[in-house]
Amino acid sequence: MTINDSDIEQYDALGYAVLPDAIDADMLRMLREECAYFVGYIDGSMKARGRETYGITHRGKRYFIANRYRQSRRMAGFLFGELMAEVTTAFLGDDVYLFNEQWVVKGPEQGMKFAWHQDSGYVQFIDPGNDHRPYLTCWCALDDMSKQNGTIYVLPHDRVGTRQTVLPHTQEPGSNDLIGYSGDDPGELIEVAAGSVVVFSSTSLHRSSANTSSQQRRAYLAQYSSVPIQRSDGSRWAQAVPFVMHGEMVYDAEADVGPSL
Repeated sequence: MTINDSDIEQYDALGYAVLPDAIDADMLRMLREECAYFVGYIDGSMKARGRETYGITHRGKRYFIANRYRQSRRMAGFLFGELMAEVTTAFLGDDVYLFNEQWVVKGPEQGMKFAWHQDSGYVQFIDPGNDHRPYLTCWCALDDMSKQNGTIYVLPHDRVGTRQTVLPHTQEPGSNDLIGYSGDDPGELIEVAAGSVVVFSSTSLHRSSANTSSQQRRAYLAQYSSVPIQRSDGSRWAQAVPFVMHGEMVYDAEADVGPSL
């Protein structure tokens, strides 16, 4: 993988960039195996409790499984490895913290769409008035992503003026999705091969279509910030795990004993 100046310029101007074939075959296999474990665990847990919906997770249709890496022997090697160090410092600079990580999986044939939103819109919806520096989402494709299986669409900053702006979001009944845009711009379709990484800003509007294919559509989101993100009351929001400081990788596995949120 090579990150070019043009990738960084596009990210700064439009809010996203595509890094093809970034994840090697062994790491991709590991991510798929870990994904299967966590989806199976959450699915079984929801079934045992008689729940079909938990937040924006809908059993069998769409899974959002966040901040479980401490329950894995292998995930920290990806989140705090050389690949993510290269990607995050290219787009955030010399100081990087892990903010959030989650699996996003759509079930075959019935995998639900996901509405137009900004990731920072979720922060401000829960914590109104929260003023935080935009953070970086690394959307890692674990499958070949297409319109048919529910890939993402991104709306460039210059078409909606979202470079530094977080739009008001409203909650959609039924899905519990937050919606930050209801215009008629369809956005840019992102179709990439498995192992590619799409990076976008937390102020970038994005959505995804339904999965109408016969297979799961699996993605892993690793989100990083250049400073710890705090709530309006001064408490920490999600994670703030030091990864890179002054350009040097500093992650300390023994010190990383915080709770899985």
